[in-house]
Amino acid sequence: MNENTFEKLQYNELKEIVKSYCVSGLGQQLMDTLTPSSNLKVVKHRLTETTEARTILDAGGNVPFIGISNIEHTIDKLDKGIILDPEELFRFSDFLRSCRRIKTFMCNKEMLAPTLAMYANSMTEFVGIEEEINFSIKNNQVDSAASKELKRVRFQIESTEQKIKDRLNKFLNSSVNKKYIQEFVISVKDDRYTIPIKASYKNHVHGSVIEISSKGSTVFMEPNVVGKLSVELATLKSEEDMLEYQILATLTGLVAENLQPIKINIELISQYDMIFAKAKYSKSMNGIEPNINEHGDIKLVDCKHPLLSGHIVPLQFQIGSSYRSLIITGPNAGGKTIVLKTIGLVTLAAMSGFHISASKETQIAVFDRIFVDIGDNQSLENALSTFSSHMKNLSEILQSVNNNTLLLFDEIGSGTEPNEGAALAISLLEEFYLKGCITVATTHYGEIKRFSELHNDFMNAAMQFDHETLEPLYKLLIGQSGDSNALWISRKMNVPENVLRRAEDYMKNKEYRLERINESKVRKPKPVVEKVETHIDYQKGDRVKLLDHDDIGIVYKEKDEYHNVTVFYRNQFIEVNEKRLVLDLKAAELYPEGYDVDTLFIDYKTRKRNHDIERGSKKALRNVNKEIRRNKQK
Repeated sequence: MNENTFEKLQYNELKEIVKSYCVSGLGQQLMDTLTPSSNLKVVKHRLTETTEARTILDAGGNVPFIGISNIEHTIDKLDKGIILDPEELFRFSDFLRSCRRIKTFMCNKEMLAPTLAMYANSMTEFVGIEEEINFSIKNNQVDSAASKELKRVRFQIESTEQKIKDRLNKFLNSSVNKKYIQEFVISVKDDRYTIPIKASYKNHVHGSVIEISSKGSTVFMEPNVVGKLSVELATLKSEEDMLEYQILATLTGLVAENLQPIKINIELISQYDMIFAKAKYSKSMNGIEPNINEHGDIKLVDCKHPLLSGHIVPLQFQIGSSYRSLIITGPNAGGKTIVLKTIGLVTLAAMSGFHISASKETQIAVFDRIFVDIGDNQSLENALSTFSSHMKNLSEILQSVNNNTLLLFDEIGSGTEPNEGAALAISLLEEFYLKGCITVATTHYGEIKRFSELHNDFMNAAMQFDHETLEPLYKLLIGQSGDSNALWISRKMNVPENVLRRAEDYMKNKEYRLERINESKVRKPKPVVEKVETHIDYQKGDRVKLLDHDDIGIVYKEKDEYHNVTVFYRNQFIEVNEKRLVLDLKAAELYPEGYDVDTLFIDYKTRKRNHDIERGSKKALRNVNKEIRRNKQK
């Protein structure tokens, strides 16, 4: 097996689901290292274990895994000769007790699960070690009852600590010391009994400064009145540590002496945890133990893909006994790839000892190797196209196969020119067949289907398709040759019948009509008419559009020798080339006959003044005279 096979068939995803049923790290670690076996005896043994565990679960049995924990780290410390601490020893005691309970439980299940019960006979009970640890360790610490010396020392420690507290309380209650004390409590600092003293009075108190507060306002002092008692207490605690160490060393040695049989227990517990995880998974999906063989016979009856949920169409599949290569055809999204993945994953599952969702008549073959070429293997990193990647994969597979190999190929030969792709696919399928492989391949190529029909050891199969709803039914029909349903779908989509008949004819004999189009249907280019440039003679008063300003102006002066026209635009006169003007309306169309066009270029104020002068307005004449005098003064 290789990682590509596991990845494409999602084998590791299936293992993660089964692993979730483990109750300890020991079982999970064992599940992580599990791989499919190609040994028929091993596979049958694994399936027997799962079936027996499933029988126990179905009978209402509940394996007492409580207390089982991962003690691998503790074992490593023992191997290195490191003394275990009280918590580790207590956990070890729990583990040994759980081993004993599991052994008792499994031995009582000999009728239901003879193989699993036999494993329990290899487990060793360590009642003596359990009792020693439980007597000496309580609440994750060495108990005073563990030895007479430890009990004596701890009594003396308690007595000495009480004397220290009594003297310090006397110190706190003294009226002389009252002004020195920051807080009237006894504080333990660095295993020393201290009194919080105001920093400004530290020289007034006889004793040792053990610690200073973060702000520096308080010093924690050990008064001289308890100095000798503190030394005595430190000595007693050192003696206590030594006695505890001796007890822990004795208990650790007791465990270490029996490390080899304990490791066997650990291995068996790990196996039990993994086996019952498989059984729990089997029960969750109502799995069965398939029949196993080593001669390439696969027969899947009502088989479901292990990772799919919801409404799944069960797979009916067979290969090996009557034919060794199966070519599956059918429309896209018709379920061909799921068929390949189902075949591959249930085979890997059975070879790992997993039950599968299928009928009891199901047969699974054990293979030395399983290779797949499924999906788009395009590699940008290695500059490989989809076709190149497929060919690279097939070339590597071809060098690794034997007569006990299962091959699963999706759209073999695709990704290149159809004739070349089909020819290459046929040649590869033939070569794999001659090497003795069991091959299942999907294709759209009609040539491969025809080759399969002619070869005695090849068989065609089709994915069923509902011709009314145009939906795939996800049913595999072995012995039938399917197609992509392109013509059927096209007919349902109202493609003209003459087009479809011609397509059917081309599919059969490849004799193309090569007709030429009727001359009357050809669109001719229109004759090009040369555009004659026309020049407009702009007249005074014409309304024109200034292209540069996208606005309207009035012609004031016709074009000059340079083809520039003077235009009145926004109360000013500007020269614009006639090519930058477009006639909007001629003056004759804008104004009535006899209209004085010049008035268009005089503002309203000037026009009113001229009109007032013409009618003899005295006020208008006075204003004109004033303006004449101002001009003279200037």
